[in-house]
Amino acid sequence: MWRLGVAGCPIEHSVSPQLHGEGLRLAGLDGSSERVEIRREDAARLGELLGARFDALSITMPLKDVAGDYCDSLDAVAERTGSVNSLLVRDGRVLGTSTDGQGFLDALSAQMGLLVEDRHAVVLGAGGAARAIVDALVGANVASVAVHGRTQANVEALTSRYENVYDFSLTFRPIDLIVNTVPASGRVTEAAVLHGVGPGTVAVDITYEPRVSAWRVLYEQAGCRTQNGLAMLAYQAALQMQWWWDVAIDGAALLEVVS
Repeated sequence: MWRLGVAGCPIEHSVSPQLHGEGLRLAGLDGSSERVEIRREDAARLGELLGARFDALSITMPLKDVAGDYCDSLDAVAERTGSVNSLLVRDGRVLGTSTDGQGFLDALSAQMGLLVEDRHAVVLGAGGAARAIVDALVGANVASVAVHGRTQANVEALTSRYENVYDFSLTFRPIDLIVNTVPASGRVTEAAVLHGVGPGTVAVDITYEPRVSAWRVLYEQAGCRTQNGLAMLAYQAALQMQWWWDVAIDGAALLEVVS
């Protein structure tokens, strides 16, 4: 019986328990999933809950960049990005990884038909999700990524890690893909799309509450094809559960449950 959960704050809107339930069904496993609210200042609770109450956890904001502190081992992606969205207890040890980046690419390919090789991308935000997405874009041979963040130190940490990742202020070229990773609570009202965006641009807002954000409306009005964060959530969850159980899970099937 698998004891699963999702941890973060706020957490009441999370659809991860539904995704976990469908994943258990597809994998032929028994178990349950629940939401647990953990604020950033209380992140040490992760270490207390794993093993005692949960066998595996999905991690969401604002814990992705601190969850690794409570792991005995991190995989290469989590080490490289400093972001963890998946925890697993195995043989008494806590393991961590991040499936956000590859889940984002899988969703973009499957649901929007977009491959990022040789494309020019812009990522808004420089937190845990942004780091995972930038890392995946670079790994998929994107031509360039421009990072537009509020905290300059976080932006510089990203741009210094990869040869083709730049501070947005230094970039002037057409945008093929723009990704908004900024939490909804931290956004300011925007009156115009970024320079370089056009009808050929794909705009992805990784939030999914509301389903159609004001930011997404703005880019739709500019003629962009847009997507909310449900697809990324489903496809990263598929990878997450595959990592937990070593069983292939269909991201498209998970997406149907929450769409």
